Amino acid sequence: MSSSNMHTSLSPQDSAMRLEQLRHTTPLIHNITNYVAMNSMANILLALGASPAMVHAREEVAEFASIAHALTINIGTLSADWLEAMQQAARSATQHGKPWVFDPVAVGATQYRQQAGRLLIAERPSVIRGNASEILALAQQASTGRGVDSTAASDAARDAASELARATGAVVAVTGEIDLVTDGKRLARIHGGHPMMPRVTTLGCSLTGVVAAFIATSEDTFLATCAALACYAEAGRIAGAASSGPGSFSSAFLDALYQLDAGSLPPVEITHVE
Repeated sequence: MSSSNMHTSLSPQDSAMRLEQLRHTTPLIHNITNYVAMNSMANILLALGASPAMVHAREEVAEFASIAHALTINIGTLSADWLEAMQQAARSATQHGKPWVFDPVAVGATQYRQQAGRLLIAERPSVIRGNASEILALAQQASTGRGVDSTAASDAARDAASELARATGAVVAVTGEIDLVTDGKRLARIHGGHPMMPRVTTLGCSLTGVVAAFIATSEDTFLATCAALACYAEAGRIAGAASSGPGSFSSAFLDALYQLDAGSLPPVEITHVE
């Protein structure tokens, strides 16, 4: 990185403004996600203020993607039919000017997932959101992922994320204990969350939908992604403080998202890379 990097920040008020715009718009989010994530993802999007739809049939995905405000694609429970539907939906979203978010679950684990990753990247996602291992694998710099859990810290994927962003034109979000977001020119770090979050299945998958809801109502995809991750992390922090275990955390997390406002949102530091 350049030694003359410039630092700015995304203020809590800016993140809150984007959240209020989302709630005012109630964007329709088309999700092709895995079987495990459907229910929790729908509940999280509803709590946030968006309108979720789980549509994956090849016969209707292209049409539905054209009318939704944004699309998410998650390869967690991949199959040949679903991969074809994912490609059709992504192509339709791009053709109709609708943003879409790619969640490359365990993309380095098998050759089939690697092939799916290459095919979907070619459909020009607006945002790629994954853990460090997935981003490293997708950037073809490593393939150490063992399923959906990350074996690398977010910072380990910083350079890979920047290169992937520049190569694809997508904003790349690396989520973990500290989240990283980059568009190849700007780099943000989002702190917060709670150690209990990895103990609740599909919270990462659901975050992909939250990112889609934010970018559906914003012209700056990078800043909208930062705001989405900041809100999610803060909801996690609030839920963790009110919970005694993963079960109570799940309920508290939905409540925290529903009640979230500008008062507790953290600022996000952004580095401009020359």
